[in-house]
This record gives sequence, C-alpha cells and structure tokens, in this order.
Amino acid sequence: MNLKRVLLIIRNIFLFFLLSSILAVVVYRFVPVYVTPLMVIRSVENTMEGESSGWHHQWVPLKEISKHLPIAVIASEDNRFLSHDGFDFKEIQKAKEENKTRKKPRGASTISQQTAKNVFLWPHSSWIRKGFEAYFTILIEFFWSKERIMEIYLNSIEMGKSIYGAEAVAQQHFHKSAKDLSREECALIAASLPNPRIYHSGKPSAYVKNRQQKILRLMKLMPAFPETDKKSVDKTTNKSVKGTGSRSSSKKKR
Repeated sequence: MNLKRVLLIIRNIFLFFLLSSILAVVVYRFVPVYVTPLMVIRSVENTMEGESSGWHHQWVPLKEISKHLPIAVIASEDNRFLSHDGFDFKEIQKAKEENKTRKKPRGASTISQQTAKNVFLWPHSSWIRKGFEAYFTILIEFFWSKERIMEIYLNSIEMGKSIYGAEAVAQQHFHKSAKDLSREECALIAASLPNPRIYHSGKPSAYVKNRQQKILRLMKLMPAFPETDKKSVDKTTNKSVKGTGSRSSSKKKR
C-alpha cells in the first residue's frame, strides 16, 4: 500500500467523521436522545459485575421538567451557562491556578461540555476524549439553543445508579414526575451530580444536604431559565458565584 492510498483512506475517514458528527448534532436538534454511550457502557459494566443490565430513562420535554431544576444545575455546575459559548475560560483559569496546590485536581467543564460528553462520547477522561469533547461542544453551541442544550442535558446525564435524566430520578427517588419536583428536591438532585452513583438525592447524606443548602442560596441569585432579557443574563452570570462546592473541592475532574 503506497503513501498516496494511505492518505486517501485517512482523508475519507476524516470526512466521514466530520459529516456524520455534524449530521448527528443536527438530528438531535429535533429528535429526543433515547440512548447514550454512557448508558450502554454502564449496562455492560453492570453485567460484568453480575448486576442487572437495565437502566431507568424516560425522555420528557423541558416544559415538563420543574422550572427549578435548570436553575439548580446552573447554580451548582455552571454559573455562566447563559453567557458563555460552551467554555468558561475564567473558570478554567481559576481551576488551573487552584490545581497547582490541590492534591486532587478539579475540572471546570460547563453544562455544554458535559452534554457533549454524555451524548456523544465515553465517560473515562483522557486528552483524546477532551479533544472530541471540545469539538462536539462547539458543534452543539452552534446548532442548538441554550434551551435545547439544557433539555438534552437534563434528559441524558447520570442522576443515580442506572438512572438517567430528570424524569427517571424523579420517579425512582421521589416517586413523582419531573414537573412536580420541588425547589428543595431539585437542589438535592443538583447536589448529587458530582458523583450520582455515590451521592443519593433521595436518601441524602449530611454532605449532600449541606451542598443542597448552598445550592438553594445560590439559586436565588440565578436568572430565570429560559432567560429572555440578555442584559439581565450578562449582568447576573458574568460573575462566578462561589459556594456550591461543585466548582471547588467536591467537584470531580471531568
């Protein structure tokens, strides 16, 4: 096989990936995400450990999710979600400085980055995955609205052991639908997100309850979602709010 043929194959693979990834992002702009790579990977892991391979997941539109939950996850995970374009460079720089003296490095992934990872990629961190994550983050920020990113995020992220999305965690942990979740329950769910397989929002530990209280205080400072007043968004979100712990010692590296 000569060099020219090798380069042709590489070019074709690159073009196929480029076109197929863009197509997938465009399709998911309109079509619900029923299955993600993470769901399949966790299912295989559970099977190998002798546990059930099933999972709990039910897609619901954003309008059928409690209005408190988007605000809770913004307060907990990504204060500048409404104002950045997928990457929070202020938070990245802050994490970089803090990690110089921390024993356990913390990440600074935005909701957009987490959505890109959960929908298109695998969970284990590496520089290769981070590269793909950045690529898909750019795509979804370009093709999707903030409302669509939040809708898919709240329907696809892991919220408990074999539990994915707001409706599933509402049913499994609180025995109600996602639209009926209270402000306090939404804060508990957000408090568990750094490691939802360990932190149980339905049976919160003292640590989770402490995070819940911090998130509840921060929720009062967050703008309504969806936010229609851009000036209000910029004024409120351009300042990173401290105190949740999700962007400090408790947030795992993503």
